Amino acid sequence: MCAYRSFFSFLVAFGTAVAAKAQTESFQASLTPDHALHDRDTRIEGLTLSVWGENPQTAVSIGLVNGASGESKGLSLGLVNYSESYTGAQWSIANFAQGDFHGWQGGPAFGLLGSVLNYTKGTMSGLQTGFINLTGGMAGVQVGLINYAQRCDTGLQIGLVNLIGNTEGWFRNFPNEVAPGMILANWRF
Repeated sequence: MCAYRSFFSFLVAFGTAVAAKAQTESFQASLTPDHALHDRDTRIEGLTLSVWGENPQTAVSIGLVNGASGESKGLSLGLVNYSESYTGAQWSIANFAQGDFHGWQGGPAFGLLGSVLNYTKGTMSGLQTGFINLTGGMAGVQVGLINYAQRCDTGLQIGLVNLIGNTEGWFRNFPNEVAPGMILANWRF
């Protein structure tokens, strides 16, 4: 009987912890991730205003440093944006995605060219505009001075230096792909 009570108490405590972790709020304000209205595990579905914030979110994030954990979506406007996996737009001087990114990484910092640095470790599906654009995998477009895709399923690079890691070689599959490195434009379809 004691084992059943202990197990039941464990289930109640576990259920309460899961419910608390799954909490959703519509507004977040923070100085740092640890000094905010809501803790960093609270999902924000609405608006985030931060000096430095970090939450899982489906939100518009405006701040100096915007962090998004887990599978997040929305629009991040700031000086630096970072995320685990993100769908939407990251608009700043420097944008980072640890996992996959779907949407547009860019920024207003340098007119049409966009941000200084865009980096997606996973696969970038969409558009990167910046001085330097880097991605582990690409299905989209990179526009910048230096563009690098370790793997490219389908994509176009426009810039001074354009590098695609998984091409067959120089013009072997032309017109479907160009070369491992090109100036002005490179692609793989």
